[in-house]
Amino acid sequence: MVKKLEKGRAPPRIGAGRGSPGRTARTRRSSRAAPGGEGAYHHGALRDALLKAAEQVLERSGIAGLTLRAVAREAGVSHAAPAHHFGDLTGLLSDLAAIGFRQFNATMVAAAAPDMPFPARAVARAKAYVAYAKAHPGMYGLMFRTERLDYSRPSLHQAAEASFAGLAEAVGASRHEHIEQKALTLEQAAAIARAWSTVHGFTMLLLDGRLADILRRLPAGTDVQMLLEAMLKLTMGKPPGS
Repeated sequence: MVKKLEKGRAPPRIGAGRGSPGRTARTRRSSRAAPGGEGAYHHGALRDALLKAAEQVLERSGIAGLTLRAVAREAGVSHAAPAHHFGDLTGLLSDLAAIGFRQFNATMVAAAAPDMPFPARAVARAKAYVAYAKAHPGMYGLMFRTERLDYSRPSLHQAAEASFAGLAEAVGASRHEHIEQKALTLEQAAAIARAWSTVHGFTMLLLDGRLADILRRLPAGTDVQMLLEAMLKLTMGKPPGS
Protein backbone atom coordinates (compact mmCIF):
# COMPACT_ATOMS: atom_id res chain seq x y z
CA MET A 1 0.00 0.00 0.00
CA VAL A 2 2.83 2.38 0.87
CA LYS A 3 4.58 1.59 -2.43
CA LYS A 4 1.39 2.42 -4.41
CA LEU A 5 1.10 5.78 -2.68
CA GLU A 6 4.71 6.63 -3.52
CA LYS A 7 4.27 5.70 -7.17
CA GLY A 8 1.04 7.66 -7.48
CA ARG A 9 2.24 10.75 -5.64
CA ALA A 10 1.32 13.97 -7.47
CA PRO A 11 4.28 15.87 -9.00
CA PRO A 12 5.39 19.05 -7.21
CA ARG A 13 3.67 22.25 -8.30
CA ILE A 14 5.46 24.46 -10.86
CA GLY A 15 7.22 27.28 -9.07
CA ALA A 16 7.75 25.33 -5.87
CA GLY A 17 11.31 24.43 -5.03
CA ARG A 18 14.71 25.85 -5.77
CA GLY A 19 15.13 24.75 -9.36
CA SER A 20 11.55 25.07 -10.61
CA PRO A 21 11.09 26.23 -14.23
CA GLY A 22 8.64 29.02 -13.30
CA ARG A 23 10.94 30.60 -10.78
CA THR A 24 13.98 30.32 -13.03
CA ALA A 25 12.18 32.01 -15.94
CA ARG A 26 10.98 34.86 -13.73
CA THR A 27 14.48 35.35 -12.39
CA ARG A 28 15.91 35.51 -15.90
CA ARG A 29 13.31 38.07 -16.99
CA SER A 30 13.98 40.19 -13.90
CA SER A 31 17.71 40.10 -14.50
CA ARG A 32 17.29 41.26 -18.07
CA ALA A 33 14.99 44.12 -17.07
CA ALA A 34 17.20 45.35 -14.24
CA PRO A 35 20.87 44.30 -14.33
CA GLY A 36 22.10 44.57 -10.77
CA GLY A 37 18.61 45.60 -9.70
CA GLU A 38 17.57 48.43 -7.41
CA GLY A 39 18.89 46.34 -4.55
CA ALA A 40 22.40 47.23 -5.70
CA TYR A 41 21.77 50.84 -4.60
CA HIS A 42 20.58 52.51 -1.44
CA HIS A 43 17.84 55.12 -1.93
CA GLY A 44 20.09 58.15 -2.45
CA ALA A 45 22.57 56.29 -4.64
CA LEU A 46 19.84 55.04 -6.97
CA ARG A 47 18.44 58.56 -7.37
CA ASP A 48 21.90 59.91 -8.20
CA ALA A 49 22.50 57.03 -10.61
CA LEU A 50 19.24 57.82 -12.40
CA LEU A 51 20.19 61.49 -12.76
CA LYS A 52 23.60 60.55 -14.10
CA ALA A 53 21.98 58.15 -16.56
CA ALA A 54 19.52 60.88 -17.58
CA GLU A 55 22.37 63.29 -18.34
CA GLN A 56 24.08 60.64 -20.47
CA VAL A 57 20.89 59.98 -22.43
CA LEU A 58 20.29 63.73 -22.83
CA GLU A 59 23.73 64.46 -24.25
CA ARG A 60 23.60 61.42 -26.53
CA SER A 61 19.99 61.52 -27.76
CA GLY A 62 18.73 65.03 -26.97
CA ILE A 63 15.58 66.01 -25.11
CA ALA A 64 13.39 64.06 -27.54
CA GLY A 65 15.16 60.82 -26.61
CA LEU A 66 15.05 61.43 -22.86
CA THR A 67 12.23 59.28 -21.50
CA LEU A 68 11.73 57.48 -18.19
CA ARG A 69 12.21 54.12 -19.92
CA ALA A 70 15.40 55.28 -21.65
CA VAL A 71 16.81 56.43 -18.30
CA ALA A 72 15.88 53.15 -16.62
CA ARG A 73 17.63 51.20 -19.38
CA GLU A 74 20.71 53.40 -19.12
CA ALA A 75 20.89 52.93 -15.33
CA GLY A 76 20.12 49.19 -15.59
CA VAL A 77 17.09 49.25 -13.30
CA SER A 78 13.40 48.51 -13.62
CA HIS A 79 11.18 50.82 -15.64
CA ALA A 80 9.31 51.81 -12.47
CA ALA A 81 12.39 53.22 -10.72
CA PRO A 82 12.49 56.72 -12.33
CA ALA A 83 8.78 57.30 -11.68
CA HIS A 84 9.24 56.19 -8.07
CA HIS A 85 11.97 58.79 -7.49
CA PHE A 86 10.79 61.70 -9.67
CA GLY A 87 7.06 61.19 -10.15
CA ASP A 88 7.00 61.78 -13.90
CA LEU A 89 9.18 62.99 -16.77
CA THR A 90 8.71 66.65 -15.81
CA GLY A 91 10.03 65.87 -12.34
CA LEU A 92 13.07 64.11 -13.74
CA LEU A 93 13.80 66.89 -16.25
CA SER A 94 13.42 69.55 -13.57
CA ASP A 95 15.81 67.90 -11.14
CA LEU A 96 18.27 67.29 -13.98
CA ALA A 97 18.06 70.96 -15.04
CA ALA A 98 18.80 71.92 -11.41
CA ILE A 99 22.06 69.98 -11.66
CA GLY A 100 22.83 71.82 -14.89
CA PHE A 101 22.27 75.22 -13.30
CA ARG A 102 24.50 74.30 -10.36
CA GLN A 103 27.29 73.17 -12.69
CA PHE A 104 26.79 76.28 -14.81
CA ASN A 105 26.93 78.60 -11.80
CA ALA A 106 30.06 76.92 -10.42
CA THR A 107 31.79 77.24 -13.80
CA MET A 108 31.22 81.00 -13.96
CA VAL A 109 32.15 81.57 -10.31
CA ALA A 110 35.42 79.71 -10.84
CA ALA A 111 36.20 81.74 -13.97
CA ALA A 112 35.81 85.20 -12.45
CA ALA A 113 37.73 85.95 -9.27
CA PRO A 114 36.17 88.65 -7.04
CA ASP A 115 39.30 90.82 -7.19
CA MET A 116 39.33 91.00 -11.01
CA PRO A 117 38.52 94.42 -12.50
CA PHE A 118 35.04 94.67 -14.03
CA PRO A 119 35.83 94.40 -17.75
CA ALA A 120 38.08 91.35 -17.31
CA ARG A 121 35.60 89.71 -14.94
CA ALA A 122 32.69 90.24 -17.33
CA VAL A 123 34.63 88.75 -20.23
CA ALA A 124 35.73 85.78 -18.11
CA ARG A 125 32.14 85.06 -17.09
CA ALA A 126 30.93 85.30 -20.68
CA LYS A 127 33.65 82.95 -21.90
CA ALA A 128 32.78 80.47 -19.14
CA TYR A 129 29.09 80.74 -20.08
CA VAL A 130 29.81 79.86 -23.71
CA ALA A 131 32.33 77.15 -22.79
CA TYR A 132 29.82 75.38 -20.52
CA ALA A 133 27.15 75.40 -23.23
CA LYS A 134 29.61 74.11 -25.82
CA ALA A 135 30.74 71.28 -23.50
CA HIS A 136 27.18 70.37 -22.41
CA PRO A 137 24.83 71.34 -25.25
CA GLY A 138 22.06 68.96 -24.19
CA MET A 139 22.05 70.16 -20.60
CA TYR A 140 22.25 73.80 -21.66
CA GLY A 141 19.29 73.37 -23.98
CA LEU A 142 17.26 71.70 -21.23
CA MET A 143 17.98 74.50 -18.74
CA PHE A 144 16.17 77.01 -20.93
CA ARG A 145 13.24 74.81 -21.98
CA THR A 146 10.86 76.39 -19.49
CA GLU A 147 7.80 74.61 -20.90
CA ARG A 148 9.31 71.24 -19.95
CA LEU A 149 10.32 72.21 -16.40
CA ASP A 150 8.57 72.67 -13.07
CA TYR A 151 10.09 75.68 -11.32
CA SER A 152 8.03 75.01 -8.20
CA ARG A 153 10.40 72.13 -7.38
CA PRO A 154 12.78 73.48 -4.70
CA SER A 155 15.96 72.13 -6.29
CA LEU A 156 15.32 73.82 -9.64
CA HIS A 157 13.96 77.04 -8.14
CA GLN A 158 17.00 77.51 -5.90
CA ALA A 159 19.52 76.72 -8.64
CA ALA A 160 17.85 79.02 -11.17
CA GLU A 161 17.61 81.83 -8.62
CA ALA A 162 21.32 81.44 -7.87
CA SER A 163 22.05 81.76 -11.58
CA PHE A 164 20.00 84.95 -11.84
CA ALA A 165 21.72 86.31 -8.73
CA GLY A 166 25.10 85.84 -10.38
CA LEU A 167 23.93 87.68 -13.49
CA ALA A 168 22.40 90.52 -11.47
CA GLU A 169 25.58 90.85 -9.42
CA ALA A 170 27.73 91.03 -12.55
CA VAL A 171 25.49 93.68 -14.11
CA GLY A 172 25.43 95.60 -10.83
CA ALA A 173 29.23 95.63 -10.79
CA SER A 174 29.24 97.09 -14.29
CA ARG A 175 26.89 99.84 -13.12
CA HIS A 176 28.69 100.40 -9.81
CA GLU A 177 25.51 99.77 -7.85
CA HIS A 178 23.78 97.06 -5.86
CA ILE A 179 20.86 95.44 -7.65
CA GLU A 180 18.00 94.20 -5.48
CA GLN A 181 16.87 91.12 -7.38
CA LYS A 182 13.24 91.24 -6.22
CA ALA A 183 12.70 94.90 -7.06
CA LEU A 184 14.44 95.94 -10.27
CA THR A 185 14.25 99.36 -11.80
CA LEU A 186 13.46 99.50 -15.50
CA GLU A 187 17.06 100.48 -16.32
CA GLN A 188 18.44 97.63 -14.23
CA ALA A 189 16.10 95.14 -15.89
CA ALA A 190 17.11 96.46 -19.33
CA ALA A 191 20.80 96.12 -18.46
CA ILE A 192 20.30 92.54 -17.26
CA ALA A 193 18.25 91.62 -20.34
CA ARG A 194 20.87 93.15 -22.64
CA ALA A 195 23.76 91.32 -21.00
CA TRP A 196 21.93 87.99 -20.97
CA SER A 197 20.53 88.20 -24.49
CA THR A 198 23.94 89.18 -25.89
CA VAL A 199 25.75 86.13 -24.50
CA HIS A 200 22.81 83.74 -24.83
CA GLY A 201 22.21 84.78 -28.43
CA PHE A 202 25.89 84.30 -29.26
CA THR A 203 25.80 80.88 -27.59
CA MET A 204 22.75 79.71 -29.53
CA LEU A 205 24.29 80.85 -32.84
CA LEU A 206 27.42 78.89 -31.94
CA LEU A 207 25.53 75.72 -30.97
CA ASP A 208 23.42 75.90 -34.14
CA GLY A 209 26.54 76.26 -36.29
CA ARG A 210 25.51 79.70 -37.49
CA LEU A 211 28.79 81.41 -36.60
CA ALA A 212 30.83 79.24 -38.96
CA ASP A 213 30.05 81.51 -41.90
CA ILE A 214 31.30 84.58 -40.01
CA LEU A 215 34.43 82.84 -38.75
CA ARG A 216 35.48 81.66 -42.21
CA ARG A 217 35.46 85.28 -43.42
CA LEU A 218 37.83 86.43 -40.67
CA PRO A 219 41.65 86.40 -40.73
CA ALA A 220 43.24 82.98 -40.25
CA GLY A 221 43.63 82.07 -36.59
CA THR A 222 40.56 83.97 -35.38
CA ASP A 223 38.57 81.68 -33.10
CA VAL A 224 35.22 81.80 -31.32
CA GLN A 225 36.62 83.22 -28.08
CA MET A 226 38.33 86.06 -29.93
CA LEU A 227 35.08 86.85 -31.74
CA LEU A 228 33.17 86.79 -28.44
CA GLU A 229 35.65 89.09 -26.72
CA ALA A 230 35.58 91.58 -29.60
CA MET A 231 31.77 91.56 -29.55
CA LEU A 232 31.68 92.16 -25.80
CA LYS A 233 33.97 95.15 -26.10
CA LEU A 234 31.54 96.70 -28.57
CA THR A 235 28.39 95.95 -26.57
CA MET A 236 29.60 96.39 -23.00
CA GLY A 237 27.78 99.34 -21.50
CA LYS A 238 29.60 102.08 -19.68
CA PRO A 239 28.81 102.66 -15.98
CA PRO A 240 26.27 105.45 -15.32
CA GLY A 241 27.87 108.93 -15.23
CA SER A 242 31.06 107.87 -17.04
